[in-house]
Amino acid sequence: MERLTQPEEDALRVLWPLPNGGFVKDVLDALPTPRPPYTTLASTLRNLERKGYVRAEKLGNSYRFVPVISADEYQRRSLGTLVQQHFQNSYKELVSFFAQDDKISAADLQDIIKLIESKKPE
Repeated sequence: MERLTQPEEDALRVLWPLPNGGFVKDVLDALPTPRPPYTTLASTLRNLERKGYVRAEKLGNSYRFVPVISADEYQRRSLGTLVQQHFQNSYKELVSFFAQDDKISAADLQDIIKLIESKKPE
């Protein structure tokens, strides 16, 4: 899937919690100010459809936009792309980067180790 621009990601973040998707006006109302013009947001949502992140359902004279990718799946793919492009496809390199830059503590690393060990099949 294509990468998203910041406005596309912002719009998708508004759509995820809406149980049945939303119309342009719903997304516009939920965005923080300054909000983009209605037509700009409509184009942004169409771009999300073209990129495969949402589907548009025609209802009367309007379209309702429904995410086709979950927030978790988007996060997983985005992180995977980041790790592939910047850390030689190594999550170990990613964690090492944060450890060396003092962005993650030893206690955090211990918590991560416990989480990994709890996921291992016995």
